Amino acid sequence: MRIKWFSLVRITGLVLVLTYHFFQKKFTGGFIGVDIFFTFSGFLITALMIDEFARSNQFKLRAFYRRRFYRIVPPLFLAVLLVIPLTFLVSADLRTDIGRQIAAALGFTTNYFEIATGGSYENKFIPHLFVHTWSLAVEMHFYLVWGALAWLLAKISRRFQPNQAFNRFRLMLGGLAAVFALGSFLAMFIGAGDLQEFSPVYFNSLTHSFPFFVGSILGVCSGIRHQLPKFAWLTKHGKPILAISLMSVALIGLVSLGYFMKFDHLLTYRGGLLLATSLAGAMIYGARWLHERTPNTPEPFWMGFLADVSYSVYLFHWPLYVIFSRLMANWAAALLTTILSIALSALSYYVLEPVIAGKAAHVFNYEWRWQQLRLPVVTVGVVLASLTGYSAITAPKLSSLEQNLWISGIYQDVDKVATTRDVVLAATRKKEQKAQAAKNQRPKGVSVIGDSVTLGTREYLGDHVANSSVDAEGNRTMNLAYDVMKTQQDQGILRETVVISVGTNALADYEKQLMKIVNDLEPGHRLILMTPYNAKAAPDWNSSKLAVLERKLPAKYPFITIADWERAAAKHPAIFAGTDGVHFSGRKAGDELYAQVINDAVKAAAKTPTKQK
Repeated sequence: MRIKWFSLVRITGLVLVLTYHFFQKKFTGGFIGVDIFFTFSGFLITALMIDEFARSNQFKLRAFYRRRFYRIVPPLFLAVLLVIPLTFLVSADLRTDIGRQIAAALGFTTNYFEIATGGSYENKFIPHLFVHTWSLAVEMHFYLVWGALAWLLAKISRRFQPNQAFNRFRLMLGGLAAVFALGSFLAMFIGAGDLQEFSPVYFNSLTHSFPFFVGSILGVCSGIRHQLPKFAWLTKHGKPILAISLMSVALIGLVSLGYFMKFDHLLTYRGGLLLATSLAGAMIYGARWLHERTPNTPEPFWMGFLADVSYSVYLFHWPLYVIFSRLMANWAAALLTTILSIALSALSYYVLEPVIAGKAAHVFNYEWRWQQLRLPVVTVGVVLASLTGYSAITAPKLSSLEQNLWISGIYQDVDKVATTRDVVLAATRKKEQKAQAAKNQRPKGVSVIGDSVTLGTREYLGDHVANSSVDAEGNRTMNLAYDVMKTQQDQGILRETVVISVGTNALADYEKQLMKIVNDLEPGHRLILMTPYNAKAAPDWNSSKLAVLERKLPAKYPFITIADWERAAAKHPAIFAGTDGVHFSGRKAGDELYAQVINDAVKAAAKTPTKQK
């Protein structure tokens, strides 16, 4: 029994996700499309479980797992095999550690792989081609656990009288879903409290499974064939306009969340995702209701088609977009990705999946069976599998950017050994230092404290910024830069001019952390603030707001000078072509521009007074 208008729910989820990935600056909350999929899956699976038990007084676990396998695994394998050859069109960086990415995707552990490797859903130096399969991993975990529990509850329910068994099964299934939904949401609510980067609770199957169970509760109450009496009465007697209104309000709410919700906001995890799940549930019920009230109105073909291929489109779109976006303009990459994803998904859904499952595929009034397709499918599969295996074996372990940062880190460690000598010598000159401090005199030169962007160009800076020392580290935030500054101050090695080049990884309390640096910098220093640059950043991102704040400070604090990297970098987009929009991957033009911005600021700072008190 196919429920009309459910297609609108699936299409809504798909459009939200695609729009988020293609236009992340504008549609910052489109990731809730995944929660729509989760909620719908929980509803549909649980409703079908109830229908099966009502029909046969049992739930066949093996058949359930087999259906899930044939629906999920073939498109996933196809996506992996077809995408890998396309990576040879672009930088080898996209194949960095691709073997482990593929293993995680096919093993349905991408979510925990990303957590273990420090992956972020929004920010990666080199985006993982299969990071989007994190949601598939969470979904598979749900199917495995929920299927086994439904089988167990079915066994227990069969011990009751036949007229009681069905109600017992539905009651226990609904109660267990309610417990799991509450537990999962509370785990996310509590777990997000101490985090600045929320991927660990977003990816985690335990904290992000509540949409499935909210959907399951709805499936128990208003399933496919068997609904609770009040729901059944409403769907049979409620006016269609009310169902349409419910769906419309839910859709407007979901689109609004897509525009305004932010991945890096605590409120997203303490109610935002639950609100999106609730709106998805309302839309699902509205579709279920409208189905009953429009028996003579057919669902448009295009709607059913897009719903059918939505899962495979989700699988194909992300790796294709990552590749194409490095070869062409963003709008062209989004368009080509959409067209190719739909075409490949149609091939998968209407031909390959049924044939692999032992069924006949009907395309253009022609019947295709495994016997006819076996030779070409096996041949192409072997070629693609061999190429994928070759790519996994020969893939670099580190991207060029990561190699650059790693090497720079080694040089920095060597320099720190030499710096230790300076600290020891400084300790023997305490009287001289105290005298200098009394006169607000500091060691001459420039101390640069930076993040991964600075680390990537560290060697060049050392040679081209006179009398400088550079301390840089990947993922450094403003509070960590403050710690470095304080340590160097205490050791007496912080130089007269201090450059703080941190901010791309700006946290919510960026203003508080920046002002700690301004206030706790000792007298006798000049401070240069280098504005952060991220080509993908919207005006309301923390890094963008930090740059605005930094530009205002020299008017109040004469000892502060701005090195406006954000504006300088924006004028040279070629430096960031094919990168994450933050790092320039050791390109000489980037090194030269970065050093020039610092040197110009150092010259300007030399004309300003040092901090007096």
